[in-house]
Amino acid sequence: MAFKINNNVTWVGKTDWELRKFHGEELSTFRGSSYNSYLVRDEKIALIDTVWAPFAEEFIEKLEKEIDLNKIDYVIANHAEMDHSGALPALMNKIPEKPVYCTQNGIRSLKGHYHKDWNFVPVKTGDKISLGNKELVFVEARMLHWPDSMFCYLTGDNILFSNDAFGQHFASELMFNDLIDEHELYEEAIKYYANILTPFGNFVEQKINEVLALKLTVNMICPSHGIIWRDNPLQIVNKYMEWAKGYQENQITIAYDTMWNGTRQIAETIAEGIKSSDKEITVKLYNSARHDVNTIITEIFKSKAVLIGSPTINKGILNSTAAILEFIKGLSFKNKKAAAFGSFGWSGESVKIITEELTKAGMEIIDEGIRIQWHPDPEGLAKIFQYGQEIAVKIKD
Repeated sequence: MAFKINNNVTWVGKTDWELRKFHGEELSTFRGSSYNSYLVRDEKIALIDTVWAPFAEEFIEKLEKEIDLNKIDYVIANHAEMDHSGALPALMNKIPEKPVYCTQNGIRSLKGHYHKDWNFVPVKTGDKISLGNKELVFVEARMLHWPDSMFCYLTGDNILFSNDAFGQHFASELMFNDLIDEHELYEEAIKYYANILTPFGNFVEQKINEVLALKLTVNMICPSHGIIWRDNPLQIVNKYMEWAKGYQENQITIAYDTMWNGTRQIAETIAEGIKSSDKEITVKLYNSARHDVNTIITEIFKSKAVLIGSPTINKGILNSTAAILEFIKGLSFKNKKAAAFGSFGWSGESVKIITEELTKAGMEIIDEGIRIQWHPDPEGLAKIFQYGQEIAVKIKD
């Protein structure tokens, strides 16, 4: 149901308690999500974003209980992706002449999705519309995370409507950050950044600096997914700046797949060797075929180094290893070291293949990796343990 954010702004979005996968099957959403739409009332009335298409009918019904749709003066489309614009066709069927404000790229994207020639009004950074006592100021946010993305800022109330920036996939009846467990909130915020915004770190830093240069007072940040930042809202901006600059913690993540547990033994023994050499470092170990890929990606994002392992199969690597390597390449991680490992029976190409893929991903390769034939015997385990110790030294250096 709708709720007031303040005297002028009402949340009219949709909480999706059941969502467990997003972007098709690409992103896990274990805490659900929300599609945040905002109604801004002054002498003029603006609607900022809508909701995902499956909830379009419900959205329109609830919005009509909140306001006569004909009283909406401006429709703002901060981003054309369908989780934000999905209810726009249903809305515009009701109010077809109302202007739709978006970037020039937004017009192209919306026409590409819906093949409608609505009353589009293109805007760029610094453009504004008057609501009466307040103004909405537009700020283009290209590649955060689509070419069409933008923010808008409500003067007087000092609210930044940030679209996909600063959001999280988090469903809750408590929609403000001071009411949510901080650990859970930041767990979802960094997962959202690591899996969606990592490739655009340079744009993140540039855009935040651009917004800060405008010297806008920000009392609240209202993203398009998840929790609203009203208590010290710039804390998430500062985190984004930190995450955008080759972020790393004192951590190594090991991700592997295994057929008959030989590669699992290598992974676990490397981890033991690392910990024996450096008790201060955190080591995270994941079987990529059994663990959530987005959790693994988030831990890789946090790490100084990543070790990827697979046995050789048909002169290649196992599917889950190939998938996670493809994901890593697309995210363009910065400031990460990497190495490969694996077991083999006869041909033994997996370590070379993984190393090549990690190189393509832009990671600094630590060494040629380690491979063990069949299952490691006591001599092999000692060699692997020593390899783990050497990895810890190289990471520290």
